Amino acid sequence: MTITRLFKDFFDSEKAGGLVLIACTILSLLIANSGFSTEYQNFWHLQVAGHSITHWVNDGLMSIFFLLIGLELEREIYKGELSNLKDALLPIFGALGGILIPAGLFMLFNYGTATQSGAGIPMATDIAFALGILSLLGNRVPLSLKVFLTALAVIDDLGAILIIAVFYTKAIIWTKLMIALGIFALLLIFNRLKIRNLIPYILGGVVMWYFMLQSGVHATITGVLLAFAVPFGNGDNKSSSYILQHFLHKPVAFIILPVFALANTAISLSGDLGHIFTQNYSIGIAAGLIAGKPLGIFLLTLLAVKIGLCKLPSDLNWKIIAGVGFLGGIGFTMSIFITLLAFDSDTIINHAKLIILVSSVLAGFIGFILLRNTLKKVSGPVSQD
Repeated sequence: MTITRLFKDFFDSEKAGGLVLIACTILSLLIANSGFSTEYQNFWHLQVAGHSITHWVNDGLMSIFFLLIGLELEREIYKGELSNLKDALLPIFGALGGILIPAGLFMLFNYGTATQSGAGIPMATDIAFALGILSLLGNRVPLSLKVFLTALAVIDDLGAILIIAVFYTKAIIWTKLMIALGIFALLLIFNRLKIRNLIPYILGGVVMWYFMLQSGVHATITGVLLAFAVPFGNGDNKSSSYILQHFLHKPVAFIILPVFALANTAISLSGDLGHIFTQNYSIGIAAGLIAGKPLGIFLLTLLAVKIGLCKLPSDLNWKIIAGVGFLGGIGFTMSIFITLLAFDSDTIINHAKLIILVSSVLAGFIGFILLRNTLKKVSGPVSQD
């Protein structure tokens, strides 16, 4: 399997970005529970142009993160793991299981309650965190495993994006939405006219973001739409899509996601923690991420292989798939993002964030231990047992 420069850049930036993300999360929790807690909380609530700093981070900066996700998805579809249907089916089935089973477990505990809207929280995988943990295993990790986890997480994020667009849009202002979609259509025309200069797309994307924000549909969806309007061409290092994706890697990994972590993990650990951990939504999130994710990924990939739709790469086995399934349970960025959309109560939001952090850490730790114990025994192709 040939590793492209862009995939290597992506993996290197994501794994390093994951470690920075972990450091920022720990720092944010420490400050939020120190003598500077009040000042720290107040900073993120400062008003800028009518909105808090946190709001600008979540609705503005995260649109750039979604743009990168869209560009990565586009590349996967045209030239990567998803370009060949038979190869794509393994991560597609894994992602599907990692979406349906966690949501089902969450609904098991929350159906018919005020918190059932949180079903989307345990569905997504945090690429940066997951690859950051995987990178700790060094050169024992086979390339096929890196590619599988990356494709799985990208598909997971696509699922989360669709869920946000469909289920977390509360009221639509149709005139603003039509203007936003009209701009998107114009950018698609630019694409068909083979306009390769990125400036019209960036400017159009900013205007589309503004009208999408006003429409009621979450503005971050603009990033994904813009990604598919940017010309892909043949996908080489001179294509507009490649240039933009390459440019965005480090700012997203080392600025945008760390700032998102700082803004959204300023969680005070005071109060009755036992009470927090026994709430239905807490149990649902924890069950979805720690149990639902690995179970769903394992079972549906196993099903896809057993019925002959796809094959397991020769250097992977089912113990490895089980281990990477737990890494899929690292929700963090997307799980927190969906939490902000799912709940209105600040108390429930902060409690859910805490559960996401704890669950992601546990899932990541279990996955790391399983993979370390499995991969250290691998010296070449492994059996599929």
